[in-house]
Amino acid sequence: MNDLFPFILLIIIIVSQRIFELYIAKRNEKWIKQQGAVEFGQKHYKFMVLLHLSFFISLITENFLFERGISVFWPVLLSIFCVSQAIRIWAMTSLGKHWNTKILVLANERIVNKGPYRFLKHPNYLVVALEIFTVPMLFNCFYTAILFSLLNILMLMIRIPMEEKALKTLTRYNEVFQNHHRFLPKFIK
Repeated sequence: MNDLFPFILLIIIIVSQRIFELYIAKRNEKWIKQQGAVEFGQKHYKFMVLLHLSFFISLITENFLFERGISVFWPVLLSIFCVSQAIRIWAMTSLGKHWNTKILVLANERIVNKGPYRFLKHPNYLVVALEIFTVPMLFNCFYTAILFSLLNILMLMIRIPMEEKALKTLTRYNEVFQNHHRFLPKFIK
């Protein structure tokens, strides 16, 4: 089987998913702003969008330049990717109309602590980190996996504290997530 077909298929699936997510985010943004939400992080948002667009450009470029083929670990990497996508959908549906790609917070709104948020403060950022690493590694695009994993860490070092500060300022975020770690799962007793 040609290694190019699975690569192109996965890129089409992920890009289609992102376009659909942007549609949902825009619809949710309109609704939540009508409810009086405050937006935070406008300055870094454009860099986050640039990071994600550059990721796809780098991935496609590296794959075509080096033609390394599919990883021998593809079953494990593909499984991690599929599980992460299930967690993404779980996180999005748990947040409902509050899910967005931007930081939009309603003052005094009840904090969502169901779904994956019962276990983890930021499941969607974990999913993004897994995706940024596993998708390139699936096709042996080591440069993209390493570079964009590092860039994503830098972005999250800005994004997460800003998001948490916004939530702490306008909601009871600290009370709800006082026993949760940012990235390590909390297991229900």
